[in-house]
Amino acid sequence: MASSVSRQVSVSPSFSTASVSLPRDPAKLRQFRLRRPSRDWFAADRPTLTVSTAPTPLTAMVLLIGNFQPDHQQSMQRFSEMMLRELLELGIAAEMTRPEAHFARLVPAQFVFLRKWAGYIDKFIIFPRRLRRLHGVELIHICDHSNAVYAKHFPNVPVVVTCHDLLAVRGALGEETDCPASWTGKILQRWILAALRGVSAVVCVSRATEADALRLLGTSENVPRITVIENGLNYKYRPLPEEQVKARLGKLSQLKLDRPFVLHVGSHLRRKNRAGVVRIFARTKGHWNAQLVFAGDRLYNDLWTQARALGIADRIVEIVSADSELLEALYNQAHALLFPSRFEGFGWPIAEAQACGCPVLCHDAAPMSDVAGGAALLRDTGDEDGFAEDLLRLRDPATREKYRELGLQNATRFSAKTMAEQYLALYRGLGMAT
Repeated sequence: MASSVSRQVSVSPSFSTASVSLPRDPAKLRQFRLRRPSRDWFAADRPTLTVSTAPTPLTAMVLLIGNFQPDHQQSMQRFSEMMLRELLELGIAAEMTRPEAHFARLVPAQFVFLRKWAGYIDKFIIFPRRLRRLHGVELIHICDHSNAVYAKHFPNVPVVVTCHDLLAVRGALGEETDCPASWTGKILQRWILAALRGVSAVVCVSRATEADALRLLGTSENVPRITVIENGLNYKYRPLPEEQVKARLGKLSQLKLDRPFVLHVGSHLRRKNRAGVVRIFARTKGHWNAQLVFAGDRLYNDLWTQARALGIADRIVEIVSADSELLEALYNQAHALLFPSRFEGFGWPIAEAQACGCPVLCHDAAPMSDVAGGAALLRDTGDEDGFAEDLLRLRDPATREKYRELGLQNATRFSAKTMAEQYLALYRGLGMAT
């Protein structure tokens, strides 16, 4: 079995050396840490950042490139950590590296604009200098297509990119995806699209994303190989004993375990349609005493205003940054997962909920309907009355048991091991040694 190997980068006295090393145990995967900058950073004689130009040899066959952690892209971080874990389990010598927060951590969180641009320095100036020093690896796997711009630093090595969705790219091109782009965002997304054309292979996580990739990247000899490998589950979600569920959820003071609750899992992105979730749930309020649980980002003030206007604010429970164990318990206890997202690249919460025996209601459009696999209640996002009716239908024990069993069966498709084996076959097809 291959082991992870630590790599170090030399920087100025204001920073500590940063180790790029991940253990196999997912519970021990931790954020890389750097010491605070010295107090005189903003003084006229502040030290300068210096990165060693000495080559850094690698013993890995596969180098995974993960995401910049201050961007808080939880699903992308979970994907890259899952890839590393599964490759190591298959006996592949694999390591992970990712941009580190040198400049971004110097800017207080309230200065969002400045912090964003400081992050760009870390991601697009400092990190590429590190990448250019690496050698000895047989294959590069960029775990998020938004980092495809790093591929150019490996001209002599096969580069695989996982494409989770092209919604931001499409939004920058003027298409309606609920992903509007600023002028700088349009430049960035065009840069990403151009970079994708220069890699060895683009792996799409769904047929819907593949269709976008084929349309936007083209099908000539000068574009990369485009294929589909569906995501595996990034955690071993499963039905739990009732006492275990109660123990995990008992710490949530707002959640009343003697009442049913409808669950939504996701971020505050507009395409997630949280406002639709509030409206759908409000249509059912006169029929039961259920609660509505949002697991993910904090709710914006406009959603609370909407909930108060609809008379359901006192029924909403907000759970910020739930970990996998808590999510598993929520899925096990929930009346249903309500997931009327308008656009997705895959739709992990659908498969996660089904793996726990939780009935799913979601948008009747790819890729959500593909992931649901005929085992969910599907509606167009505009049919909010229909979604509300389906929530109430699931109070019938026979209907609920039907979708529970269908979901459990469908969720077996999403094996992380099978996913990793498919990636390994692709790696070898691109010339990586066995």
